[in-house]
Amino acid sequence: MHDHRDKGGLMTAQLTWEVAADAGEVHDLLCASDRYQGERFNSPVPQRNPATTASRVHDGLVHLLRIGGAAAAMFTLTRTPAFEEPPGAFPAAANPAYLSRLAVRPDLVAAASLAGPLCLRRAMALARERGADMLRAEANPDIESTVECMTLLGFRPCTTSTGGTTEPRRVLLYRVLT
Repeated sequence: MHDHRDKGGLMTAQLTWEVAADAGEVHDLLCASDRYQGERFNSPVPQRNPATTASRVHDGLVHLLRIGGAAAAMFTLTRTPAFEEPPGAFPAAANPAYLSRLAVRPDLVAAASLAGPLCLRRAMALARERGADMLRAEANPDIESTVECMTLLGFRPCTTSTGGTTEPRRVLLYRVLT
């Protein structure tokens, strides 16, 4: 049998995308990713609401990457922000889309797989197909690899919050889609 692995260790012949249908599976992946990244970067782990996940799955907003049939990575793509958008934080856009809840299975992160970049590329392509002129996102700046990857794919940081006792640090990023 010939092994078709890319440099990130993903079996390219076994990669499939779908609009997520199982909210429990999505929520488990999201929470596992959050816990792993929190431990890895010693940063606060977000408290995710299963009802929010179920609503986003129900509305067809969650895109899931499967490898060999198993949930590997995901993101949510919306037309309204899933985070508080400070006035004037982003450059003007006529029709922005919003990326949130990017999550990669911990074993794939540890293996330096390309699942995260694949999610970002897929989100940009879908947003473009749907007529968006800009993709906006919020990320945890402590997860340097995510911010670096987004920057390499053309995202630009526009503001960073320092956080506080109850608020985590956040960086807002955007990517012009032309």
